Amino acid sequence: MTLISDRILLRLWTDSDAEALFKYASDPDVGPRGGWPPHKSVEESLDIIRTVFHNDTTWAIVLRETGEAIGAMGYGSSCDCNLPALPNEPTVGYWVAKPFWNKGFCTEALQLMLNHIQSTTGICSIISGHFTDNPASGRVMEKCEFVATGEECFDESLYTGANRPIRVLRLNFQK
Repeated sequence: MTLISDRILLRLWTDSDAEALFKYASDPDVGPRGGWPPHKSVEESLDIIRTVFHNDTTWAIVLRETGEAIGAMGYGSSCDCNLPALPNEPTVGYWVAKPFWNKGFCTEALQLMLNHIQSTTGICSIISGHFTDNPASGRVMEKCEFVATGEECFDESLYTGANRPIRVLRLNFQK
């Protein structure tokens, strides 16, 4: 399944995306903001595509103009983080490559995925969070109508997460 908007599309990851994934996921400014370590090789990126990204609800964020994968967007229960999710409430996660920061790509991708969730599933709400030292991620969620729950949590399982508070946000879908 491919989801399409004006500037991007969301599509499933393929092995041929490994070099682009490594190009952007190896940047030390990208992964730690989301709780994962920078990729160390194309082979590691390929392994991530074949394992972590190998499901029906994790997409490559792809520039329509070039066909290049510039980030990831997804939701599911596979997140091992400590967010206070409700029963059957999936967690959303995303990132976009540094050259594309502050250009609306992440907001566009998140809204595209949320529209898909609302129109094709019975999911009532979705939860996410961001490290408080990464407020840009929170602004993406807020632009897509997520609301802060007032909760914070810590997650030692996330890369550099042991002493970094996570601000929790939730989106309730109108049914």
